[in-house]
Amino acid sequence: MALEVNGKTYETDEEGYLIALGDWNEEVGKFLAQQENINLTDAHWEVINFLRDYYTEFQIAPAVRVLTKAIGKKLGADKGNSQYLYELFPYGPAKQACKIAGLPKPTGCV
Repeated sequence: MALEVNGKTYETDEEGYLIALGDWNEEVGKFLAQQENINLTDAHWEVINFLRDYYTEFQIAPAVRVLTKAIGKKLGADKGNSQYLYELFPYGPAKQACKIAGLPKPTGCV
């Protein structure tokens, strides 16, 4: 499967996750968010950038519990809770946010 952004084609798996992590850029992220019916705000970008940094450091896309805890430590308890993250990414903060961030599907996500 593939998607096209600004005339360039990007390979994806059958669920729409990018195959090559290095292909991601903000335009691809915006396109993926649009496909997920999400209008990106600064709060969304904060989580997306957090996830990309987390992946760079640990080489894994975190499951929702790990994500919630890690965000709480770094960004504060008001953002490190499931309710806040599900408001931003209603189809699953880890799964949906990782897709938009150009990361692989988190382990343990159905």
